[in-house]
Amino acid sequence: MLRRKLSALGAVGLSLCLLLGGCTGDDQSAAVSGGSQGTESQSSTEAVGQQSAYQQMEAVNIQEQNIIDDKYRNYYEIFPYSFCDSNDDGIGDLNGITGQLDYLADLGINGIWLTPIYPSTTYHKYDVINYCEIDTRFGTMEDFDSLMAECEAKGIDVILDLVVNHTSSHHEWFTQAVEYIKTLGEGEQPDAGVCPYVEYYNFSQEFASGYTKIEGTEWYYESRFWSEMPDLNLDSEAVRQEIDAIVQFWLDKGVAGFRLDATTSYYTGDDASNIAFMAWLNECVKGKKPDAYLVGECWANKQTYSSYYASGIDSFFNFDFADQGGTINKVLVNGSAKSFGTAIIAADEESRAKNPDYIDAAFTSNHDTGRSGGYYAGDYATAQIKMAQGMAMMMGGNYFLYYGDEIGMKGSGDDENKRCPMQWSNADAEGMCDSIATKQVDMIYGSLEEQMADENSIYYFVKEGLKLRNTYPEIARGETTMLEELSDDDVVVLQKTYEDSQLLIVMNLSDTEKVIDLTSVALNQKEAGDLTVAGMLITGETSVLWEGGKVTLPPFSVELFR
Repeated sequence: MLRRKLSALGAVGLSLCLLLGGCTGDDQSAAVSGGSQGTESQSSTEAVGQQSAYQQMEAVNIQEQNIIDDKYRNYYEIFPYSFCDSNDDGIGDLNGITGQLDYLADLGINGIWLTPIYPSTTYHKYDVINYCEIDTRFGTMEDFDSLMAECEAKGIDVILDLVVNHTSSHHEWFTQAVEYIKTLGEGEQPDAGVCPYVEYYNFSQEFASGYTKIEGTEWYYESRFWSEMPDLNLDSEAVRQEIDAIVQFWLDKGVAGFRLDATTSYYTGDDASNIAFMAWLNECVKGKKPDAYLVGECWANKQTYSSYYASGIDSFFNFDFADQGGTINKVLVNGSAKSFGTAIIAADEESRAKNPDYIDAAFTSNHDTGRSGGYYAGDYATAQIKMAQGMAMMMGGNYFLYYGDEIGMKGSGDDENKRCPMQWSNADAEGMCDSIATKQVDMIYGSLEEQMADENSIYYFVKEGLKLRNTYPEIARGETTMLEELSDDDVVVLQKTYEDSQLLIVMNLSDTEKVIDLTSVALNQKEAGDLTVAGMLITGETSVLWEGGKVTLPPFSVELFR
């Protein structure tokens, strides 16, 4: 109890010290009241003077935010159907997103990725009927324009999902092509001069895997994902002209760029052709808007998506670190903290060799993967959910947060289960969408409303992590090195260097307290050991102790130094 009381006083002292210009060496200490050494929070009534995790982090993370107007952002992936309903029809919509922009800005978000909003026969809308319209269930083009205007006013970039591997079978290009195919006599070949749309798709009279037969004919069409998603012929100059026009339309609407769907499927099994097509697409977009941002979905191993950077595309999602089988989860559950640093550096070297200007795209889950809130279990589940986000947020490049992951939403199995309604409050609350899940998904960590009332919640941890990314450009933009002599199975120490500034990130990825001696570390032309605390992320109420050049990190925590 004595240490807890002294720790609380230390946190207050640190915040005052930082406000007065910062402290160094032995004069600075950050030790905040804490409960057990585990990760589950104690009630604030259990210890006199005990502070919540948020109170402690907020007292340390007080530096002015420095949001640079470039391609680096904290992105928030929104699946519109399930995000926020503004007209009580049970379906999320554009006006619902507009109404939550203040929430997103306060969370620390300055970029939004919208999954498809185009007319479609499905709830997910990856089968596009018209690329230059809004699905009526989501609203109107005027609603989109209003959303864009509000995002611009709040400094939030918007990127749209660009689905060019395939269209809907209800797209007029395809319906007209099929109608024409059905008129062909035996032995007669399609003529693009008669129906230009026959060259928009891949038609064949020979059956092959991934092809669907046109009823009443001997013709087939390529449809690798689904019979209702015919693949486009991306070698067609006419198709490329259509894509060029689509890109121009949305750039004129003010979008900052695009997320490229299914890049490994453009030419199935042919990485070289995929890269060549994306090089064309990159030039197409950047020729219209040089500072446009493109991020590709290359759902493959690191070696493959690293090679795709040769296309010039800014980012590819870092799948090797995400999902239940990724590096972050493996390290947290049964791995080495040092291996996390090694993996970051190896991935950086591999990608930078293909594109020196690449921007990493870290995430833990998205609309196609199981949510990270569902695959941690046991005594440290809550802390590990937080720390998984913390590890991804400390990686370089852009960070992509899937809606609801800031409150630990669950979802796995069928795609519908991964796209459950954002849990704003109780089931009947304003803005709540109807569930599309194929089975009951129990959200065990509470709604946003509940977590905002709990300062030890996942929400406040993620919010503080995003704040740190917005405060220190070194996190996203810096070159990463690992201090190997200070890193081991439990602790990883990373140094980020951006321009002439250095930032030290010390992470305890274990379930026990760790002491790290930093007296040999020199940053920013300071003497060795003369470090200043720059930020803190803690998963429980036990805080960080910094004295005598040594930092004592509670389980699953992060401390930043300058």
